[in-house]
Amino acid sequence: MENSVFNVIGIGELLWDILPEGKELGGAPANFVYHTKYFGAKSFIISAIGNDNLGEEIIAVLNKRNINCSVNKVNYPTGTVSVALKSGIPSYIIHENVAWDFIKLQKEAIPIIENADAICFGTLSQRSITSLKTIKKVLSLVPEHALKVFDINLRALYYSKEIIESSLKAANVLKLNDEELIVLTKMFNLKGNQEECCKQLLNKYNLKYLALTNGSKGSLIFHKDKISKLAVPKIKVIDTIGAGDSFTAAMVMGILNKNTLIKIHKDAVMHAAKVCANKGATPTNI
Repeated sequence: MENSVFNVIGIGELLWDILPEGKELGGAPANFVYHTKYFGAKSFIISAIGNDNLGEEIIAVLNKRNINCSVNKVNYPTGTVSVALKSGIPSYIIHENVAWDFIKLQKEAIPIIENADAICFGTLSQRSITSLKTIKKVLSLVPEHALKVFDINLRALYYSKEIIESSLKAANVLKLNDEELIVLTKMFNLKGNQEECCKQLLNKYNLKYLALTNGSKGSLIFHKDKISKLAVPKIKVIDTIGAGDSFTAAMVMGILNKNTLIKIHKDAVMHAAKVCANKGATPTNI
């Protein structure tokens, strides 16, 4: 698939998903950059790893996949997440005091950040003060024209109203799922049905795009006064790990390529479906 080359950054957690059959590279930012690279982006990840074998193995995988990175090494273990699957739906145990809780901005990353066309971040990596400060600093260095994508990714209790609100103010694109919308509806006292609540977020935070995924019930993308609604393709689901990240990546690349709203949405839905039909968040055979 040929596209214009765009500079795309993911910042946040970089880790190993520990699955029943073994470990897979994971973390929403890593998944995101992997899929933007699939669509032709020059992709870059900012995170941290430990001084351990798991950290070295992450670098080896990123090098093999030709994904550029700026990672500081810290005296904490490389992040891991224990993943259990039930009918293909994952549940997570996210371990604390790990390397990506201590992300620091490296000098070599600054020129890349200053030339970014898009950057994606979430709530999970803002659970620690060190990484939160770094994410805020990096967002302040991104060009004004860039897409600042808040893929909310609420996990366990690793978020707060303050973090979500500051992230919404920093972003111009929001991606969330139906369960996360329920949390925001209560948190920000939104009124009405899903569409009405999404429109309130879109308008209040002056967002360019808002994407809502509803699992098997389909998805919606809002842009200005337009709404695109699509059902989920009929596929055999292997697992849904990374489905949201792949949807976000395809959507962002569609926006950068100035595609129509319906094409942006169709490409995002179809790409996420391909990921769900394969094992893991970053399948190599799609």
